[in-house]
Amino acid sequence: MRARYGVPLGITAVGAAGLIYAAGFETRSFRLRRVTVPVLPRGMRPLRVLQVSDIHMVCGQRKKRAWLQSLAGLRPDLVVNTGDNLSDPDAVPEVLDALAPLMEYPGVYVFGSNDYYGPRLRNPARYLIEKAQGRHGLNGNAPAVGVVHNPWEGLRDAFDAAGWSDLSNTRAQMKLEGCEIAFTGLDDPHIKRDRYEQVAGGPDPDADLSLAVVHAPYLRALDPFTADGYPLILAGHTHGGQLCIPFYGALVTNCDLDTDRVKGLSTHHCAGRTSYLHVSAGCGASRYTPVRFACPPEATLLTLAPKD
Repeated sequence: MRARYGVPLGITAVGAAGLIYAAGFETRSFRLRRVTVPVLPRGMRPLRVLQVSDIHMVCGQRKKRAWLQSLAGLRPDLVVNTGDNLSDPDAVPEVLDALAPLMEYPGVYVFGSNDYYGPRLRNPARYLIEKAQGRHGLNGNAPAVGVVHNPWEGLRDAFDAAGWSDLSNTRAQMKLEGCEIAFTGLDDPHIKRDRYEQVAGGPDPDADLSLAVVHAPYLRALDPFTADGYPLILAGHTHGGQLCIPFYGALVTNCDLDTDRVKGLSTHHCAGRTSYLHVSAGCGASRYTPVRFACPPEATLLTLAPKD
């Protein structure tokens, strides 16, 4: 009897323990990633850029709110929000409360699909199979019947009122510590709201630095940004794979980016040019899959340094 039931019970116990860890501990084990990117002209002082992404706020997430508020203590020169702030249509006030201290600093933002639409309950196994098969994104701009429309306009209005620049299929400029920075952004490729033709033309030749910003790092966004000569692209969306295998890494990216670049700093090559690419693993998860494994939630402090 022991031999018959011992192994299945042991597997069940290990699985239950893993689920408790993934849902109860790791999702609240917030980390700060620090990276240095040599993209500034020689002689300029480094700039500190805080990237926050994929907050996926649900009402009542007090620890997440407090952690995000604490990031203002880093005193960044610039905040870049790469989208998916919401996972609850009622959570706009809590997102704004969490980001209020950071909105005292200069910032730019783009939205992701979960800012516009509420998440859907899905079979996790089916999700993994679809992504492994290369099936990504929604069918155009129109969501499926029954999908909740989130009140993203409240986020936009508050970010704009704080002086943050909306980079949805547009450009912006600002001067930080004597450095002229130009930004080019896209709306979310995951739901086919990106319109690169509206921002084509490459970096601003008069700027000291040009940054590209997009929520989901699809190749159709990364390729033209790189081919046009942007030195650094910032993105989110992937959750770092969210459910990873220790010593192996992510199984899926939820886009057509390869799993080797699912999070952190890497490079992207196109048309004989190379851009730095930073993909944030984000600090949240969908309310219907509130788990992370071997992929803790994070924000990133990027130090933009002079080129060698």
